[in-house]
Order: sequence, then structure tokens, then C-alpha cells
Amino acid sequence: MELGSTVSAVRSTRVLDGDKVRPAVVVIKDGKIHEIILFLSDVLDVGDSVVMPGIVDCHVHVNEPGRTSWEGFWTATRAAAAGGVTTIVDMPLNSIPPTTTLGNFHEKLREATGKCFVDVAFWGGVVPGNQLHLRPMIQAGVAGFKCFLIHSGVDEFPHVNDSDLHTAMKQLQGTGSVLLFHAERDVWEGKGETGDPCQYSTFLRSRPDVMETEAIRVVTELCLQYRVRCHIVHLSSAKPLKLIEEARQAGAPLTVETTHHYLSLCAEDIPAGATQFKCCPPIRGSVNREQLWSALKAGQIDMVVSDHSPCTTDLKKLDSGDFTQAWGGISSLQFGLSLFWSSASKRGFQLPDVVRLLSQKTAQLCCLDSRKGCLAPSYDADLVVWDPEREFEIQEENIHHKNKLTPYLGLKLQGAVRATILRGRLVYEDGSFCAEPLGKHLLIPQKTNQAQL
Repeated sequence: MELGSTVSAVRSTRVLDGDKVRPAVVVIKDGKIHEIILFLSDVLDVGDSVVMPGIVDCHVHVNEPGRTSWEGFWTATRAAAAGGVTTIVDMPLNSIPPTTTLGNFHEKLREATGKCFVDVAFWGGVVPGNQLHLRPMIQAGVAGFKCFLIHSGVDEFPHVNDSDLHTAMKQLQGTGSVLLFHAERDVWEGKGETGDPCQYSTFLRSRPDVMETEAIRVVTELCLQYRVRCHIVHLSSAKPLKLIEEARQAGAPLTVETTHHYLSLCAEDIPAGATQFKCCPPIRGSVNREQLWSALKAGQIDMVVSDHSPCTTDLKKLDSGDFTQAWGGISSLQFGLSLFWSSASKRGFQLPDVVRLLSQKTAQLCCLDSRKGCLAPSYDADLVVWDPEREFEIQEENIHHKNKLTPYLGLKLQGAVRATILRGRLVYEDGSFCAEPLGKHLLIPQKTNQAQL
């Protein structure tokens, strides 16, 4: 420090504070002592690592109860902690039973008790005939609801038709809740076409962009008609972005997310038989991927999530390599921050963008923004400590998901998580976890406003 320059703080292990000598920082403001901050013995010194709000991943399939061979709260939340994720929001499927009634929600809460290493909130589900369960679930604390406009992949969570949607929207009016849409519709007339099921291009042709576009057209019309908050999950195609923007300009309280796999992967690079890359909607081409990045930078896409959707290895049909028969879902909960930064940093995104897209906007979606996603007084002390410059390779022995199969195996990423702090407690550091789960259930108080994010 140069002579004559302004000193804003002086730190020492020996500061004479009154009649005591103790470690402290003397903070100076406008030439006067502003405050003396005492050092504490339980300070975590992280050097020049980045400290920022913990990630809020609002799209995670934990699959418990019922499909714990796929994942579960214990393994999912440990993986989350290892990736700097301090809050997850669990999807209403693929658990058995799904979170579509108040009783099923209570069962899921019981199953999750004592197993969570990070905080967990919960989405409910909209399925045909469960409209009278929606308001009781809101009162019980679900963050909102998800529905499918096409077969969900599991029979116990059927998709909704137009009549079901209108009924659900009427129930949600005035509650402040949000309806999430898996936005694909079975409108493609070329469904009977055949091709080599081991070629990714065959699967990609079976889920064209028009399926998303037409589904999103329905969503925008409903959103404008009822003025209920609506949210499009895992947007894979850039083609519907114009529809979304027009609806927003007309006043629709509509938000949209994309995922790490749509931003990190592209169809041209997927080998034959590599069914670990299958998800729905599908990973599309490299030109489309760059359009998603442009939309993210322009604010047309609000947030980025994992859509962590694991399964057992046999369901991926790796032996046959048949994309048409394999389960559609990608495991990435642990690596979302690093995946995003590895690509985003090369496209001009900065650290504040990471917080906005992976923490703040996701917290806002599920009404957790008064306590999560921000580094400010009165917010939960949920922190991730990470080194954006440090590179590492994803290896099976370092994956904490229950099932290790992922398209990212062997990939070198930039941005390594050092430590994760949950409400002021160190829950993860350098590959080790706290001995007991410290996560809590986050039950969302009902709101009656419907302000857009």
C-alpha cells in the first residue's frame, strides 16, 4: 500500500480493544473508526477462492419413495452438496407414489426426513382428475405444480388434456402458485417413420422442434387467459423463443428455463448407441445450442437447471444401444456449476451472471427469494466456495449420484467446488461430507401475488 493512500481496514491477530488484546479488523469510514470486527476461531479462510450464494437447482428428480434404485434423498443431496448446490426442488415424478395428492406429499416428506444434506423444497403435480388436491397441497407448502402435455414416461403420472388444463388453471387463480409445463405435444405427423434406432439422428427426428413450439403456443394462450404464473421447463429448441417473447410483451407472467445439457452438448457429437445422451426433449444441433446461449445472454431465458433425471444402467439399454427404447434422462446434479461455467466463461458471461441464472432466478421461481440465492443480511448463510480457474476431470469414483452413468464421464471441466456451507454449517469440503444430514424441508408459504420474475 502506498504512503498517503486511504486505508479502509486494518487486520491483525493483536488489536488492543479496550483493555483486551484480540484478533480483529478495524474498519475505517470517512476517516473515523466505523466498527471493530472480532476474529472468531471458527473462521473458514478460503484465500482467493470465489464465495457466492449456493446454487438453487429447482429441477431435480430424486425418485424417492418408490424408485430408490434410481436415486434417493441421501445420494441426491450429497451429490448436490458436492456441486455447491444448497437447495434442490424435487419433482413430483418419478417417485411412487407421485406428489399429486396431499397424502402422497406427506408420504414424500416422511421419506425425506433425516436423509437430506442440503435443503429441499417440493413440486406437486397436475394430472387428470386431481384438481381438488391442488389448493390443499399449496396450503401444505408445495412450491407449485408440474404437468406434462405428452406422455411423461411413467404411467402413474399421466399427461393432461386441454380440459384438465383449464380446470387446473381455475384452481390456481388467485393462489400465487405456478404451473410448470413439460412443453412437448404429440403433433408430429411423421411419427411412423423408421430408421436405425442406434443412430441418435433417428431419435432426434422423432421429437422435432414443432412439438415444443405447438406445446408452448398452448402455454402462452393459457397464461394470457388466466394470468396464472406459468413456467416452461427444460427448453431445448430455440424456435419457440419468439412465441415466448410475444406472450411476455402482452403481459403473460411466463418464465422459461433451459438445462446444462442443452447448453453443453450437441447432436452432432453424440455417437451411435450412446444412450446416456438421451433425454426428452432431445439435445439438438450446435446451431440451436448457440441460439440458446444468445437467448440466455439477452434475458429471453430466465434460468439454468440440471433436470437431474437418473435411472439404473439397464434402463439405458447400453447393450443394444437402442435410443428408442432407452430411458430419457441425464444425471448432472453434482456438476451443474462447473458445466455452466466451462461453457459460459468462453461466451462472455461473468460471475454475477452465474448467481443470477443458477441461484437468484431459480429461487424466485419457487418463492424462496426472500431467504435463498443472495449474499445479503438476513438471507440463509448458504454459500459455495469454488475455484473458477481450476480444471478437473469427471471420474466415476468422484461421482456421488447413486448411478454413475452420465454423458459427462471423462469430460474435463473448469470450475471446481471446494466447500459448501448450508445455513452456516460446513456440509462439504474437498470430497468429504459432514457426518449427519443437516438439510431441512422448505415448505413454501402461500402468496397471493402473481408478479412475473
